[in-house]
Amino acid sequence: MSKFLDRFRYFKQKGETFADGHGQLLETNRDWEDGYRQRWQHDKIVRSTHGVNCTGSCSWKIYVKNGLVTWETQQTDYPRTRPDMPNHEPRGCPRGASYSWYLYSANRLKYPLMRKRLMKMWREAKKLHRDPVEAWASIIEDADKAKSFKQARGRGGFVRSSWQEVNELIAASNVYTVKTYGPDRVAGFSPIPAMSMVSYASGARYLSLIGGTCLSFYDWYCDLPPASPQTWGEQTDVPESADWYNSCYIIAWGSNVPQTRTPDAHFFTEVRYKGTKTVAVTPDYAEIAKLCDLWLAPKQGTDAAMALAMGHVMLREFHLDNPRQYFTDYVRRYTDMPMLVMLEERDGYYAAGRMLRAADLVDSLGQENNPEWKTVAISSNGEMVAPNGSIGFRWGEKGKWNLEQRDGTTGAETELQLSLLGSQDEIANVGFPYFGGEGPEYFNHVALDNVLLHKLPAKRLQLADGSSALVTTVYDLTMANYGLERGLNDENCAASYDDIKAYTPAWAEQITGVPRAQIIRIAREFADNADKTHGRSMIIVGAGLNHWYHLDMNYRGLINMLVFCGCVGQSGGGWAHYVGQEKLRPQTGWQPLAFALDWQRPARHMNSTSYFYNHSSQWRYETVTAQELLSPTADKSRYSGHLIDFNVRAERMGWLPSAPQLGTNPLYIAREAEKAGMTPVDYTVKSLKDGSIRFAAEQPENGKNHPRNLFIWRSNLLGSSGKGHEYMLKYLLGTEHGIQGLDLGKQGGVKPEEVEWVDNGLDGKLDLVVTLDFRLSSTCLYSDIVLPTATWYEKDDMNTSDMHPFIHPLSAAVDPAWESKSDWDIYKGIAKKFSEVCVGHLGKETDVVTLPIQHDSAAELAQPLDVKDWKKGECDLIPGKTAPHIMTVERDYPATYERFTSIGPLMEKIGNGGKGIAWNTQSEMDLLRKLNYTKADGPAKGQPMLNTAIDAAEMILTLAPETNGQVAVKAWAALSEFTGRDHTHLATNKEDEKIRFRDIQAQPRKIISSPTWSGLEDEHVSYNAGYTNVHELIPWRTLSGRQQLYQDHQWMRDFGESLLVYRPPIDTRSVKAVMGCKSNGNPEKALNFLTPHQKWGIHSTYSDNLLMLTLSRGGPIVWMSETDAKDLGIEDNDWIEVFNSNGALTARAVVSQRVPAGMTMMYHAQERIVNLPGSEITQQRGGIHNSVTRITPKPTHMIGGYAQLAYGFNYYGTVGSNRDEFVVVRKMKNINWLDGEGNDQVQESVK
Repeated sequence: MSKFLDRFRYFKQKGETFADGHGQLLETNRDWEDGYRQRWQHDKIVRSTHGVNCTGSCSWKIYVKNGLVTWETQQTDYPRTRPDMPNHEPRGCPRGASYSWYLYSANRLKYPLMRKRLMKMWREAKKLHRDPVEAWASIIEDADKAKSFKQARGRGGFVRSSWQEVNELIAASNVYTVKTYGPDRVAGFSPIPAMSMVSYASGARYLSLIGGTCLSFYDWYCDLPPASPQTWGEQTDVPESADWYNSCYIIAWGSNVPQTRTPDAHFFTEVRYKGTKTVAVTPDYAEIAKLCDLWLAPKQGTDAAMALAMGHVMLREFHLDNPRQYFTDYVRRYTDMPMLVMLEERDGYYAAGRMLRAADLVDSLGQENNPEWKTVAISSNGEMVAPNGSIGFRWGEKGKWNLEQRDGTTGAETELQLSLLGSQDEIANVGFPYFGGEGPEYFNHVALDNVLLHKLPAKRLQLADGSSALVTTVYDLTMANYGLERGLNDENCAASYDDIKAYTPAWAEQITGVPRAQIIRIAREFADNADKTHGRSMIIVGAGLNHWYHLDMNYRGLINMLVFCGCVGQSGGGWAHYVGQEKLRPQTGWQPLAFALDWQRPARHMNSTSYFYNHSSQWRYETVTAQELLSPTADKSRYSGHLIDFNVRAERMGWLPSAPQLGTNPLYIAREAEKAGMTPVDYTVKSLKDGSIRFAAEQPENGKNHPRNLFIWRSNLLGSSGKGHEYMLKYLLGTEHGIQGLDLGKQGGVKPEEVEWVDNGLDGKLDLVVTLDFRLSSTCLYSDIVLPTATWYEKDDMNTSDMHPFIHPLSAAVDPAWESKSDWDIYKGIAKKFSEVCVGHLGKETDVVTLPIQHDSAAELAQPLDVKDWKKGECDLIPGKTAPHIMTVERDYPATYERFTSIGPLMEKIGNGGKGIAWNTQSEMDLLRKLNYTKADGPAKGQPMLNTAIDAAEMILTLAPETNGQVAVKAWAALSEFTGRDHTHLATNKEDEKIRFRDIQAQPRKIISSPTWSGLEDEHVSYNAGYTNVHELIPWRTLSGRQQLYQDHQWMRDFGESLLVYRPPIDTRSVKAVMGCKSNGNPEKALNFLTPHQKWGIHSTYSDNLLMLTLSRGGPIVWMSETDAKDLGIEDNDWIEVFNSNGALTARAVVSQRVPAGMTMMYHAQERIVNLPGSEITQQRGGIHNSVTRITPKPTHMIGGYAQLAYGFNYYGTVGSNRDEFVVVRKMKNINWLDGEGNDQVQESVK
């Protein structure tokens, strides 16, 4: 019977019944099942993942049918965990499960695109000029032509181009810029290598070969917690999520685990079945709260206050009243608490100064090597000792850089005194800065003296210069700072938790709104558990705390709690900071590939926060001054000027990088030096001294001193991470913007001293913006050329995360669709065209490179005792000591392509290494010659080839100790020379293991333990940061070699942050000037503006994905409280406008009782390309979350050349904080979609 007739007879069919007529057997046509079978049939399954910086790093099955990707599901074949642990899978989330939609959607970029105006001018110029470089010059040197296409940025107007045309234009622009202005005027931005490390390396390798500037990301994203380098000398190292299961008490502090760590949330819920207590600390009722036993809701931005109060309880009950042996032994051995600090005289009191050094004492305590960098303590027998492990033992000698309890001079075992109480020579009145009585009006204050005098035990010592000094210990300073009475009748210390004195639970209750009883209870339980389990208490912390201006105070508050309880370095305990997929596990194998260190060293790096603060002219609108940030105990006359002045001083003292570096083309310097009969280095030093060469940052509005070409790949810089978005549009891009405020010239603010001011800043500084992406993002809209990249299912790459210990691949399940290419192939093509176009313009050139004083190098021992500025005549200009290193790099521009596609000879001549240790790589290079084959001829003859992305992956895997056991043993052996202890046993059982790219395509592979990281990849312990420091006695890379709670650098002391203090959010002064100025008749209110991570996207990716848009509200939204909404007459789903002096945005309101009054949240990051009407304020389309932000850098993040406070790429530097920002919120009246006439709508509730 036909299907057609069967349908008519369906209800008349008879069959045998059963179950008293409740069931019936029918013989029906089952052809309908074929549709389902065909839908789920597939030709093959390929392993891949998503390079989206979510930290999930989940392995997925990609299903392919007829050459097309049809869908994806989660892989479940991760290596098993040990029997007492849950396995890692299933890993994934709804966002990742929707990715295949992108491949064939309308959002997909299919062909190279160029702005129409630019294309027209380029083709006309090519007709007139046979040389592409001259053609580009004819466009960009014509102010009217350049302005015409720059003003069109952000307004559409793209037309299809060809790879040949775009490569030629890009190459011509790069050659022109390098030749005319210098290679450091060409820059590139791409974030988070770990999510697709070969793709990142492709662009960075090209830029590094031509001398371009690679911009940082971790600090710019504000993912970098400066407290980590400050305390541990480590950028970030954290436990894998499986180690949560080993914990017995977890506080999730500002981390919304189920929403932002979805693949790992099962460990958090599973550990509760073991009896682990969980506590949520969030200002709003976030999803994490429902998974916890208790929810604490401090007012946003006050977390440090609550942490200080908890620390107060821990110190009082577990260190003073009833000392726990485990805690006492831990802080004695693994922290700087026993170290001596000199006290400096002030007007009527003392202030804590720098740490006492061996060089301060007679005969330097017998220390001849770096005595000024060796900290001093008093042993239990009363003798002064310079114990092993401080930074002075790391460089210049071997075998004593360890945490054995020994006198660094005699080698005798020693136990260090924690406190001088009972053995003091006198009691000193020491002043501590207090900031809790000031701050913006929207936050609570507790008025106390701005200098709190505490009584401390002190000893008087005779110094080498014949003078004497009072000293106390970090332990004694810490007890006083936390306000703990120790029988010294200190009136500023608390006798009870109910006293309203600095850092008591009662004080914190007034600041945070959290009841003191809850603070006391959680602190007590957390510490008691840590005592009984020897450190198995953990704090999981997220971006919420790290995006405030005083983020390091928030984090140091939590870190101190963990240190007081002996949790750091213990399995199941410690600091679990998860923000950004920062864990590039095979880092040391990747760096030579990414930065072309196999061909030339050093590469040019720049911290993005300072870069964009300068070049997008955000400094011209600065409202915060250094004077208001200083400690009341500081000499304020030493810190005059604008915040950008501090950045310039940091650059010239070698603390921070600069880009562009100097006010002249660095290729010209060597030529001028040769004419003068001098070396390039000597010539540069002389010229800097006499002022004939200046740092470019001193004249940012000079047309020669700003960036010209910008590459953006693997990033949505202008749609996701670009703080100060509107300033970027105006000053970098030269297009329409929404800035509402006035610059310093018009508002009469503090102008710079070191930086030349001009009344009108330069607009449109960038000559060419090139973006690589697989979808049309906001950044693409503002670019001049858009290059279509392969998706994550169309290219070969690798991925690692801090959340699990595996390395696994991105794989090309299908060929790149349409004319898209992988990042590796795109940059390879640009390099090839560059090599052709540069002939006749650039040959073999000497490039003068300035390099900041690097962390993890002997140069980090720069200025040990005080800050001296050579330009002020306080010292001589000594490269690498009082100024940046000045180095020369020989570049062979016509050989750029040959070098891009081969591994250079420096891997054999110099070797490889990382974090201060190095090893030979000859055997690995021999292996790579066999794996990748070699170049047959040309400048790279005989060198291993890098033709494909898989070749590049093999280079990383072969050179990295994390993926090559033989290298791991060599790396541990190299570290053993420094410590005098054998660590090779940590890798010898894996010595024969070599992970290849095909291996990880078959199954994710667990990496090998390496000294690059501070935890172990072991079958008996889950990865936990600091584990090798505690259990292998490897020092932390800090001044004392221990966990550094006291920051004794001059700037840290003068800005009041040598010890942990509570600092309220800063006043950005961005709302009062605009409140009511452009009224639409609706009420306005100032609210704190937060940007947490969202549920329906990973950053901006997936925010335009139809599946995610369907599940969510489908466009930009801002959450607010019922209370604030009622005050403003706003109902749920109303269109609202959010604005301040920085710009404006439009969105729908989500009115919810889970949001407290006084704050509003716009989840990061919602694109301006979906469902966005015009703004009533700016009369332009909407804006994004960063339209209302502006960068304000912090001077203490500019410090360098000082042990752990030294620059490293993405390690330390200024950060792009934004949570202190306030906005004006109001209901919109006219909804204008800017789509033509007659489309304006009046909101229904306004009619």
